[in-house]
Amino acid sequence: MKQILIRSGKSPFRVASPAEFVHQDLIGTNTGNLLFSDAAHRLLMTPDTEVTSNGIRTNCSVERAAEINERYHVFVVPLANAFRPRFQASLDRLSRLIEQLTIPVVVFGVGAQVGEDYSTECLQPMEESVKRFASAVLSRSASIGVRGELTASYLNSLGFDDVDIIGCPSMFWHGDRFPDIRAAELSVDSRIAINLSPDAIPVGDLAGIARRTWERYPHLTYYAQNTIDAELMLWGDTTPESGKADPFPMYHSHPLLRENKVRVPLDPTSWVRELADYDFAFGTRIHGNVAALLAGTPSVVLTHDSRTLELCRYFDIPYRRLAEVPGDTDPRELYEHADFSAMLNGHGERFERVVAFLDRNNLQNTYTHGDKGAAFDAKMASLELPASMPAWDGSNDANMRYRISRLRELIIASDIKAATANKRLRVHLAAAKMRQVDATNRLAAVREELDTTRAQIAAMERRITRVEKQILVRIGPALRRRIRRLRGPIG
Repeated sequence: MKQILIRSGKSPFRVASPAEFVHQDLIGTNTGNLLFSDAAHRLLMTPDTEVTSNGIRTNCSVERAAEINERYHVFVVPLANAFRPRFQASLDRLSRLIEQLTIPVVVFGVGAQVGEDYSTECLQPMEESVKRFASAVLSRSASIGVRGELTASYLNSLGFDDVDIIGCPSMFWHGDRFPDIRAAELSVDSRIAINLSPDAIPVGDLAGIARRTWERYPHLTYYAQNTIDAELMLWGDTTPESGKADPFPMYHSHPLLRENKVRVPLDPTSWVRELADYDFAFGTRIHGNVAALLAGTPSVVLTHDSRTLELCRYFDIPYRRLAEVPGDTDPRELYEHADFSAMLNGHGERFERVVAFLDRNNLQNTYTHGDKGAAFDAKMASLELPASMPAWDGSNDANMRYRISRLRELIIASDIKAATANKRLRVHLAAAKMRQVDATNRLAAVREELDTTRAQIAAMERRITRVEKQILVRIGPALRRRIRRLRGPIG
């Protein structure tokens, strides 16, 4: 049995509570991470392989590396926008781990994140980190799988030629086929799913787009994806009472949260299942739109950087540039101008590229070597997967024990931190007092020494004065006689 270790927030078969998702950050800051890692897990699950999740955080210790070398045959690393400055420290940790491995390491769908102009100048400060990572991987695999043409060109410019453009594993959730996209007739009664990225706010009028859509389509749901959103759903906040507000739905004071129109998906399978009930989806989140497409729901991406644009171009996903979308745009217009034919017609060829990439790296896939994902799907169907998380309304939702316990832990941790800080402060204060006493004693000694020196100088001055007088007494008469002789007799 081939043992595959995969980098993912959690195993697809682990059913976790909302509190666990938040407390352990099982989504790795973004639910989209689970969508593509679960897709990779499903693709690699064959009768001859066992796939195990490594977790999203990298333990690069010598002990962990030795354990991986001993227990597993290959380490698979699905990644998204890993070539970005904010991920540099994480990329370096991953490189340190890989450099200690003696087993093959296969990277799935890594990408660079820059602006829509594809300029990689902003990546120069982390160039050495990218080179280190690519070198470590290519020393243990035949090629690196990247998201699209930008990332391939970027790695080529750094001197790496063994690069395969394969897109993102999430688009191959159904393997070599893709669900038909349902036709829609959008009306005031239509269900619309919108997804928004806070980091896209400088690019376009996201708040305005969300508000106008909600005004036209009251059956709107905003699917947020970040851990910070899940924390808001679970914990709530005091903004309704304080009056703090923001046009972007990031506080409970926002109308979308007040009216319970926000959800945070916790599991890719239930996420896709929920989106099948919508008539249309759109927004700036690439995986929020991919989840809708996997459900057969028409979806349009509002691109705002290279990570979204690159995938849309590769997969022929309908998109519009966010910067060119007015705040009062009607989703109906986005839908009516969307053409899904190229995405559907080219899917088979793109899947063949993924299979060729896997073959090149000695990895089997469930469609060529297995049951086409049947065992995976059956196991998922047997699980009670969590629905997307709504905003907490203050009632008992089975998470009260966690909230109270967590608050107690935070209070205890705060008390311990404060006590530790006070202890350090007391030590520093005691040391400062000792230094003050020592300084006072040394100052007193210096003053005493100064007084002694002054007394010695005064005594010396008195002695000098006496000596001078004695000299004058002795040489005075002789000097007078000398002067009289020099003058001589007058007359």
